[in-house]
Amino acid sequence: MNKKKVLIIDDETDFCLLLQSFFSRKNYEVHLSNSLEAGMDALQRAKPDIVFLDNNLPDGLGWEKAEFILEQFPYLQLNLISAYHYDVPKSDGTASFRIWEKPINLAELNRHFA
Repeated sequence: MNKKKVLIIDDETDFCLLLQSFFSRKNYEVHLSNSLEAGMDALQRAKPDIVFLDNNLPDGLGWEKAEFILEQFPYLQLNLISAYHYDVPKSDGTASFRIWEKPINLAELNRHFA
């Protein structure tokens, strides 16, 4: 059986390592990217099942790529993460993603990815 793949796109190293540890313990194959550009490349290479995309990256805003990502990878479970959840526009109905607020609640994450 193939492992599920998760891609974490975030420029905060400690946050990436936290999510990497969480998903590795759940037997996911974890890929990390620290910029929007590197994350878009990793999407093509890794073909993940789940993506955690930070909203505020050095080279762009995650939510601005959400619709494009879901058009290109419709099977994907997209999760936007932001320390400032009020800066993430609500979906207009064409894009479907979950918004996680930093600091992330590990108990809630565990319930969602049991």
